[in-house]
Amino acid sequence: MEHRYRVVVAKTGLDGHDRGVKVIARALRDAGFEVIYTGLFQTPEQVAAAVVQEDADAVGLSVLSGAHLTLFPRVIAELAAQGRDDALVFGGGIIPEADVPALEAAGVAAVFSPGTSIDTITDWLAAALDERERRLEAHA
Repeated sequence: MEHRYRVVVAKTGLDGHDRGVKVIARALRDAGFEVIYTGLFQTPEQVAAAVVQEDADAVGLSVLSGAHLTLFPRVIAELAAQGRDDALVFGGGIIPEADVPALEAAGVAAVFSPGTSIDTITDWLAAALDERERRLEAHA
């Protein structure tokens, strides 16, 4: 990584299963990211506010409830409404492969399914954020 990135990880909606997001939060921290975990039962507005307040580079969403087609786009819309459409959004959980194209079309940069290796996630996020930084610097 070119520098230490700040990442908000969040559980949106009424999904109370947080073991996976805690594993990801720890893995990101161990890989050198600064991680802010918002806790359970966050609204899209709360997640976006955390990204703004923490000046985060990215937000990782975890959904196991089946509400990903609603919650992910709402978080993206709320980030835009709060002036942070530059934050990289990625996610994971129980998300059918058939739903991934709709999430990507809504602005989700990557979707990770159960069983994805920790290294795959941390390496992808570091590379994606480094690339975003290079693009921003080129346009500055």
